[in-house]
Amino acid sequence: MGTERPILLVEDNPDDEALTLRAFSKNHITNQVVVARDGIEAIDYLFGEGNHAGRDLSLMPAVILLDLKLPRLDGFEVLQRVRTAPRTRLLPIVVLTTSREQRDIYKAYSLGANSYIRKPVDFEKFIRTVSELGRYWLTHNEIAEAPVAT
Repeated sequence: MGTERPILLVEDNPDDEALTLRAFSKNHITNQVVVARDGIEAIDYLFGEGNHAGRDLSLMPAVILLDLKLPRLDGFEVLQRVRTAPRTRLLPIVVLTTSREQRDIYKAYSLGANSYIRKPVDFEKFIRTVSELGRYWLTHNEIAEAPVAT
């Protein structure tokens, strides 16, 4: 992995997880992908709690790909917690979901999502979408770092 920042994939559907990982591989995206299968796992990873206690919190994800319909803690709650904590509030979050509901889109942006993308059903479109996501968020996007106190 080197100094590349990981990708946090928050996805409870094993098929969508496998498709996303395959798309990254097919498009030569080499960043480590950390998979959280529910909202609690995502929060534990981001804040170094639970199974991720003691994790190096200086290495935060380059991007979080967040599904909305998750067990234990849904994507909206994850988004809200991430945006209210100083350590994580600037992390790029892309909602990657099947929901076409306008209220979900509105709520995600209201809670601070950087992008909202519907998962394509077609495999080739899914691969292309993930490729474009990876290229933008990992290559072109600049990550905001907290200013150093002087």
